[in-house]
Amino acid sequence: MTIKTTQTQHSVEDFIEAFAATPQKKQDGFELLKLMKAHTGYDPKMWGPSIIGFGSYHYKSERSRQEGDWPLVGFSPRKAALSLYVYSGAPGQEELLKQLGKFTMGKGCIYVKKLTDIHIDVLKEMISGTIDFLEAKWGKQ
Repeated sequence: MTIKTTQTQHSVEDFIEAFAATPQKKQDGFELLKLMKAHTGYDPKMWGPSIIGFGSYHYKSERSRQEGDWPLVGFSPRKAALSLYVYSGAPGQEELLKQLGKFTMGKGCIYVKKLTDIHIDVLKEMISGTIDFLEAKWGKQ
């Protein structure tokens, strides 16, 4: 099985300009870009057509033969909400979710209407925890 979401060479800035549906989403997209780059130390890369990722790790599924590369953390300024890929189930993250602010949860994805709905310091803690957890589990690339 081939993984559809792989790293591309497309421009992250061009993507936000074209994809963010509202001025607020665009502003939040560029704010997240700056925050995640500064906090992770990784340059942003496009993953597939609509995910901006930072860093990467190689995984092998325990339930199937699937394996591949995936960003350590990332986001997408989608129409309905900002999709934050910062949750890994790492120790302590359930407690951090209680402090994060206003969001809804998908399957490993946090949906936020706008950045001002959440506490940025808590988001940074989640990002750090996820990176540490994934690098400890899968190795640092």
